[in-house]
Amino acid sequence: MTIYNEVLKKNRKLVRFIFFPKKTKNEFAMARRMLNDENWSKLRAVLHKIGIYNKPNLRLTIEGIMYRMRTGCPWRDLPSEFGSWNSIYKQFNRWSEKGKTSKILRFLVAEPDLEWNFIDGSYVKAHQHSAGAASGKDEAIGKSRAGNTTKIHLVTEGFGLPFEFTLTGGQVPDCKAAPELLSQLPTSTFTIADKGYDSEALRAFIREKKSIPVIPRRSNSTIGNDDMDWHLYKCRHLVENAFARLKHFRAIATRYDKLKRNYSAMLSLACAYLWLPM
Repeated sequence: MTIYNEVLKKNRKLVRFIFFPKKTKNEFAMARRMLNDENWSKLRAVLHKIGIYNKPNLRLTIEGIMYRMRTGCPWRDLPSEFGSWNSIYKQFNRWSEKGKTSKILRFLVAEPDLEWNFIDGSYVKAHQHSAGAASGKDEAIGKSRAGNTTKIHLVTEGFGLPFEFTLTGGQVPDCKAAPELLSQLPTSTFTIADKGYDSEALRAFIREKKSIPVIPRRSNSTIGNDDMDWHLYKCRHLVENAFARLKHFRAIATRYDKLKRNYSAMLSLACAYLWLPM
């Protein structure tokens, strides 16, 4: 019998105190936060412009929403240091319903480089908790090879920062979603996309917007790619990089939200966070 077992038999409380000491409140690790003072000052000014005023708990509320965006945890599992999880969720839901998170992104998109626009789509797996919305609307969840998925159709400006996006079900082809997305954008000099956007109708639409399409044709095309600017096409990795940065946030990489507007609001907040240091 080891010394530990002998002590355990004599005094269990002593063993718990020695080997498993009780932690005080200050000894517990604080949840990691995302906003430094400089970024918060900039964001606070934007929030004021869209009618979100600086109440005493506003910064903690924003940090709580971003914590959930970064970790993908259920709202109920938010650390109590951010405040009541229910209050934070209700605040986020209200902002989502009024479109305020998308307005945050609009205000932060300052002087985008519109010479080049890169467009691409990316699948997002829809978690089983995202199913069953009682809204009766299309919540942008569809069947694809990966099962239930949502597709993010994203446009980045010349420096690779997310500029505009739309959400569809995973079964929607890229070239079908592109005209609606591009119609929301100001005119750019070049519009760069991959073979998923190989459509003469889409090229005509881009030219009507006074932009030059840089889209390679598929290998079975009879026209060929003699008119392709391959040097410019190589820069298309910028939109792929933007997806990679956005999917660092687990609530973006996997969809947990039942409502399309809530997932869109979380994605707007993630895009806005990338613009904050600019």
